[in-house]
Amino acid sequence: MTNPQRQDQLREIEAKLGTRFFSDDLVDQALTHSSFVNENKKTGAADNERMEFLGDAVLKLVVSDYLFEQYPDKDEGALTKIRAAVVSDLSLSEVSKRLGIGSYLLLGRNERASGGEKKKSNLANALEAVIAAIYMSTGIEEAKRVVMNLLKEPIEQAAAEGFIIDYKSALQELCQKNKWGLPFYRVAKEIGPKHKRIFMIEVKIKGLGYGTGRGLSKKEAEQNAARATLSKLKEKGIKENGISGIFMGLLNNRRSPK
Repeated sequence: MTNPQRQDQLREIEAKLGTRFFSDDLVDQALTHSSFVNENKKTGAADNERMEFLGDAVLKLVVSDYLFEQYPDKDEGALTKIRAAVVSDLSLSEVSKRLGIGSYLLLGRNERASGGEKKKSNLANALEAVIAAIYMSTGIEEAKRVVMNLLKEPIEQAAAEGFIIDYKSALQELCQKNKWGLPFYRVAKEIGPKHKRIFMIEVKIKGLGYGTGRGLSKKEAEQNAARATLSKLKEKGIKENGISGIFMGLLNNRRSPK
């Protein structure tokens, strides 16, 4: 049984998700990291790893069903790429971050000290497990409703942007295909105290600065900087070459960026 303080936290999550949990124990488990279980074996607590597996399956089913109905013009390959982008750790961790899931995670001391409540994998896995808890306690229809409330916008964004979720990989592939050399990321500035440090990252291509991004970690800032760079290159491609997109190696012009 969950204690009163934990029950209050679960009510907060319910409000954010717009649903009702019929099993607090299931949701509590969904938010329990294996590191917490390893440090508290006497409590008999169970971690969320098995629930991640089920939640991943529910997510893929719901997203697949939506894509199949909403995008009849896209073939299997395109639908698969969109789904992969939407249910990726990066995408799910962003949704989880907006919900504040990290603050509700039960983590071991070392995992929490190392920033475990902000780790993309922990956030994504916890969201999958929470979806599993909703499915297990309320059924597929309620799980579908919650999933679509959370993921409809990311789905439409992925479909419109050419399936890009890992912007660093997309930028690297683009640079390689155009023989521009690898993009270089440098820390332009660090602001804030150590426990709330914000990083500013600049991307350079062939020695020239192209885009900047900020984030609570260097990885997050690099992704945002790569995304900003891709946007600038896309605008350049439209203006100079009369094409509609530059993403994912679709640029036909092989000149280096100027």
